[in-house]
Amino acid sequence: MSSSDSTVSRRGFLTAAGGAAVTAALAGCSGNGTDDQDNGDSEDSTLLRYGRGSHSTTLDFQNSTSGEVAKVTENLYDKLIDFVPGEATLREGLATDYSMDGQTVSLTLREGVTFHDGEEFTAQDFVATYRRFTDSDYEYYAGDDYVSAYGNFTLGNWIEDIQVDGDYEMTIELSQQYAPFFRNLAMFPSAVHSEASIEEYGTDLQSNANGTGPFELETLDDGNEQIRLSANEDYWGEGPHVDELVFVTVGENSTRAQSLGSGELDIIDGLGAQSAQQVEGFDNASLERKEGINIGYMAFNLSSIEQFQDRRVRQAISYAIDTESIVEEIYAGVAVQASQPLPPNLLGYNEDLDPYPYDPDEAQQLLDEAGYGDGFSFELATFQNPRAYNPSPLQTAETVSSNLGEVGIDVEINQQSFGPFLEYTAEGRHDACFLGWMTDNADPDNFAYALLHPQVEADQLTEGQDWVSFDTEGFNTSNRAGWANREYMDLVEEGQRSLDDAEREELYNEAMQIAHDEAPWVYLDYAEELRGVANRVQNYTVATISGPYLNYVSVE
Repeated sequence: MSSSDSTVSRRGFLTAAGGAAVTAALAGCSGNGTDDQDNGDSEDSTLLRYGRGSHSTTLDFQNSTSGEVAKVTENLYDKLIDFVPGEATLREGLATDYSMDGQTVSLTLREGVTFHDGEEFTAQDFVATYRRFTDSDYEYYAGDDYVSAYGNFTLGNWIEDIQVDGDYEMTIELSQQYAPFFRNLAMFPSAVHSEASIEEYGTDLQSNANGTGPFELETLDDGNEQIRLSANEDYWGEGPHVDELVFVTVGENSTRAQSLGSGELDIIDGLGAQSAQQVEGFDNASLERKEGINIGYMAFNLSSIEQFQDRRVRQAISYAIDTESIVEEIYAGVAVQASQPLPPNLLGYNEDLDPYPYDPDEAQQLLDEAGYGDGFSFELATFQNPRAYNPSPLQTAETVSSNLGEVGIDVEINQQSFGPFLEYTAEGRHDACFLGWMTDNADPDNFAYALLHPQVEADQLTEGQDWVSFDTEGFNTSNRAGWANREYMDLVEEGQRSLDDAEREELYNEAMQIAHDEAPWVYLDYAEELRGVANRVQNYTVATISGPYLNYVSVE
């Protein structure tokens, strides 16, 4: 359902009420975290209110690469394997035991788990979920235009076969030895749908969520950009410790922060420097901060703009953009300059690489050498709402435009809301675009392969060309640059196959050197993860991987 003024409920279609403002969207919710409205619930029921900058355009984790979608679906669905909240350590999920021997993976599944509709979870649910995501021969395959780029690089490229022994034993044969496989199973798009729901709803799982997670869908209100969940009383794991959870969209950072200070919200994310300072000034809330595992960047679409196909032009633009000023003045105190696709706290980060310095003279010289000394023009697509890796996208875009104007390059800014922006850039309609990535699994493969490997067959690549068209069969649309450097690709593929950390470290170091020198992106920043948390909220952990784990949270 895509209508912007409708509301979807698991109990049927409800009439949307209230305005888009925070107070209207949370009508009936008092500042102490309880619901005082007479709606058949206990007056003592507890409500947790989570404020963010963008709405979830779908509740089907196979239909999106958006972290905003993951924030909600992580609380509705479970995965076979999960992360310890706030850590990179794996733990049991719907699988109670898992092991890998070469290319053979064995899993024992948890018994006694039920979906929100009461159906029992079995191995067949995972098989149906996997096939819906990756198998075009499956009757209920969601379709090439529906499934996200995660389908291939998370599971599809690696699983050769799945054998089921009864309801709770599975053996997965991999197509090759693949080091990050268990971490991929812990990623949000690897959660488990109900086979019955797949067969009943098809792609309508965008709005008919039915998971095994700690919360159940009550209302998906696209008109007011609000999603309301209720506690799953039959949840197999810990919690939840609140009766209701509501995700509220507040586009402006400062407004979201003020809503925390006034008691209208309990947890907020997507904070920039100014809104973080607001939160630090509140008596009723605190600013929680943690080193992120992310990258913010500007991708050149090599398949769209001829000038970008020349490495010297990409390097020139990297020199012409003052990323130091962006980080220090716009993202003040919440980020540092980036030098490569991998963030500093991941295996394979190359410590010998420095960010491109701001050097307009060097930029002009490179443009002259490339034959573009008189400049050219391109469109820069950006999202409107703040992201952790780019808390002030419009101001950043304006700075980029101003910097490039100094070397004769004219930049037209095309700003869009996040959902349409992701679709626009995934289709390759951009010239260049801002984007970023917050790790799904804390493995270098999740950046190096997921974002900059085209994932097409070698015979689909043109000799002597380091880019590929977005309409190439099997192309990885998360590679918004369309970059296809063979030496880089070989190193990253070797890194996937190796189970030796020292060898992987060396391989990714080499790959990062190539990515730095070839500059398919302008490397902008590595950002901290910031959250505003009301004092009445207990047991909340800032998670840089997966989550948010809101089933652990209670409200006083």
